[in-house]
Amino acid sequence: MRKIVAELRQLVTFKNTTEIGDIVLIAAKEPRMLFYARVDSIERDVSRRDEWWHVGMTILAVPMQKITWTLRTEQMTGQEIFTMGGEERFVQAVHFGALPEKPQPEKPGKIAPFLKRVK
Repeated sequence: MRKIVAELRQLVTFKNTTEIGDIVLIAAKEPRMLFYARVDSIERDVSRRDEWWHVGMTILAVPMQKITWTLRTEQMTGQEIFTMGGEERFVQAVHFGALPEKPQPEKPGKIAPFLKRVK
């Protein structure tokens, strides 16, 4: 699984955090699976002493499926490969490009065009 994750890190730009609305890439070694899911909810599991989270996701496939996994922060942010049912898994949010650029302020001395309302 470490080899798969290393290859994914060369192909995909990942985020360091996971938030509601993020798209995560999920990889499993056996059965060999690779798919995307949207994070719908992240809620603290209050039944555990340590920090565990109920992460609700929608698998982006046809038909879409809703799943909820109970994960630690390190597991849902790609810092740790973990097992479910004895099989290794990897989850990390994908970064889909740069944020839109902010408009640059006008240079001094340059006259900005004016808009005129026409009736």
